[in-house]
Amino acid sequence: MISIGIDAGAATTKAILLCENEIAGYTIIPTGFDFRKAGEAAYRGVLSKCGIGESEVEKILATGYGRSSIGFANKTISEITAHARGVGYLIPTAHTIIDIGGQDSKVIITENGKVVDFMMNDRCAAGTGKFLEYTAKALEISLEELGTLTQVSKNPAKISSMCTVFAESEVISLRALKKKT
Repeated sequence: MISIGIDAGAATTKAILLCENEIAGYTIIPTGFDFRKAGEAAYRGVLSKCGIGESEVEKILATGYGRSSIGFANKTISEITAHARGVGYLIPTAHTIIDIGGQDSKVIITENGKVVDFMMNDRCAAGTGKFLEYTAKALEISLEELGTLTQVSKNPAKISSMCTVFAESEVISLRALKKKT
């Protein structure tokens, strides 16, 4: 059985192709402003990467912020449910999932691949992937370097703003003061 999952996220759209429940390939592209177009491009991209024709695909599932725009999907589910099922399948002993998305962050509590509870920050960009991108940009480093620096910092600078725009301004000010961490 060949199936494809498409995650139409706020920042990136991902498609994964499963063949007999094994990952055969995936693609990740920027979403841009058109979820449908990004979903179609990710879908065609993963098919091409795996050398699979559309007629061979038995099931297409869409999730993510723009899931309702993926009209060619057989089914849509929320990203919260998708996370719970996916982590439950891949890491059955995991019970807490943290998703730092492009526009929101979620903490999901699961049991046996099912959602027990979840909390979500979707009111502003604080604590999201966009926040991390702006911070890395202000520091003139890559996202990968930002992650590495968090592990080795001996004296991390405090950022008091919860707003991404104000926090970015704080980072720029701390850099101007030559604050070392």
